[in-house]
Amino acid sequence: MQTYLRILSYARPFGKFVPTYILYTLFSIIFGLINFTLLKPLFDVIFEQVEPESLEKFRTLPTFTFSIEYFTGLFNHYFLTVQDTYGKMGTLFFVCIIIVFSVFLSNLFTYLSAVVLAKVRATVIKGMRMDIFEKVGALHIGYFSNERKGDLMSKMTNDVQEVENTIVQSLRVVFREPATIILYFSVLFFMSVKLTLFTILIIPISGAIIGGITRRLKKKAVQSQQSLGRIVNILDEALGGMRVIKAFNAERFIGKKFDQETDYYSKVNVSMARKNELASPISQFLGVSVVAGILVYGGSLVLSGESDLSASDFITYIIIFTQVLNPAKEISRAFSNIQRGIASAERIFGVIDTESQIKAPAVPKPVSEFRTAIEFRDVAFAYEDKLVLKAINFTLKKGKTIALVGPSGGGKSTLADLVPRFYDPTSGGIYLDGTNLRDFSPSQLRSLMGIVTQESILFNDTVFNNIAFGIADATEDQVIEAAKIANAHEFISNLENGYQTSIGERGSKLSGGQRQRLSIARAVLKNPPILILDEATSALDSESEHLVQEALTKLMTNRTTLVIAHRLSTIQHADEILVIEKGEIAQRGSHADLMAADGLYQKLSSIQSV
Repeated sequence: MQTYLRILSYARPFGKFVPTYILYTLFSIIFGLINFTLLKPLFDVIFEQVEPESLEKFRTLPTFTFSIEYFTGLFNHYFLTVQDTYGKMGTLFFVCIIIVFSVFLSNLFTYLSAVVLAKVRATVIKGMRMDIFEKVGALHIGYFSNERKGDLMSKMTNDVQEVENTIVQSLRVVFREPATIILYFSVLFFMSVKLTLFTILIIPISGAIIGGITRRLKKKAVQSQQSLGRIVNILDEALGGMRVIKAFNAERFIGKKFDQETDYYSKVNVSMARKNELASPISQFLGVSVVAGILVYGGSLVLSGESDLSASDFITYIIIFTQVLNPAKEISRAFSNIQRGIASAERIFGVIDTESQIKAPAVPKPVSEFRTAIEFRDVAFAYEDKLVLKAINFTLKKGKTIALVGPSGGGKSTLADLVPRFYDPTSGGIYLDGTNLRDFSPSQLRSLMGIVTQESILFNDTVFNNIAFGIADATEDQVIEAAKIANAHEFISNLENGYQTSIGERGSKLSGGQRQRLSIARAVLKNPPILILDEATSALDSESEHLVQEALTKLMTNRTTLVIAHRLSTIQHADEILVIEKGEIAQRGSHADLMAADGLYQKLSSIQSV
């Protein structure tokens, strides 16, 4: 119930929708009810059951009171007037006109209430989608190392869709169907207390049986959504790694993996469908059984003269009661569907409720410029229980360049990720101009930094929008100037639509060197005082590396730079080189100093020069 109410909270402010929806729904139910209550006078006319003597009291227009008696008396007054004036055919025509008008109003208000409900549904789903998207964007980088991307995508798409198809669609059932049942039973009580009490004693049996079925659905719904997340993950990996799959003839392997997961998903959904579809026929069967019971019990009372209902009253009673069965059936179906929606909603809220390990302080210190230095003081970092960095101490002064080199897995990238607070140190501290990075807002801190990584992260958009990414007011001249500094202007100008050319998913229409130069142009346009370069040239061929390295050299001019280098030839002019091995600084110094020493740096250099 708590999860259900939390979903509904996305429809706030309730005053914008609820009063209007309730009003339209009540009018729809009332006019729908009038349709069936008018069947009695219609039957009376057809079967010549109208006795003028019994209607004599209605010749006088009744005094207004807000009661069923008043509206009944008002109808009978005009019914009698029409009968006196136009006879039986005129009376029949009169009743039919009212029924048609009542049906029109009932359907009109049903339509209006459905439109209001559609607005509620759209508001809820938009709010939920934005909530989970913004939350995912605010989570720390480490969260994405532990979560499968496919499962996250499934939660943001399939689970939200499941909530829309079940929970939000059930909103109509939550108010309309119970209100319909209450109003219809009120009329049934008014017609015959004894017969209605008999029906109420039988109906709970149906509810108990259906309730037992729906309780078993939630577990299966969770398994179904988890399996769907794994399917999306396999698809994402397969599509992204299709070149590798084909190169290693692994189509059958990946196909078998996909087949096993889809087979499991199918079995879970068939099991869930058995239980879900069972609710509707059971409610239908029990409903018809109740009607049959009423026919036997009520019919015997009418035939024996023990009932206060006439034959036409009894027929009308049965017709009205059958209209209660459909709302009851809708409620039972909704409860079945809601179990699936609740399971999906709990998966969504599991993401929304995740606390980011990187938090802004309650009162962050302002930071708008970089003045002196970045200092690492006894910094250590661990991924869960695995220690990755320990006792890291160094100072990167403004305008200087420090390079990080060393074997793969030594902790270089992790060290660089601590500067923009993608992670926080497990112990020790990192200081910007003497202030601990934890005291700054992460977004303000990152505004001082430009990052170029080995993998060029580009988006399925135009060249212009990729360079101007995150800068809303960038002009064409600024973008072109940034591209020129990044040695990208020439190849961009040769594209079909120049700067307005779409580069495809992840920049698939460009070469590796071209993609990297766009990433550099993006960093140039941002014009940050601090640069972090993570092996920005290691994956390029010689020609592309030359162009990119030239662009990087321009970018690094008069900036403070922390650079991770795979090729030592690219960082020989760094002010200081730190050799990182097994999470520690094994050596430090200039290129000349380290080459003169007999250590790891010299060994790495000699290996690369072979």
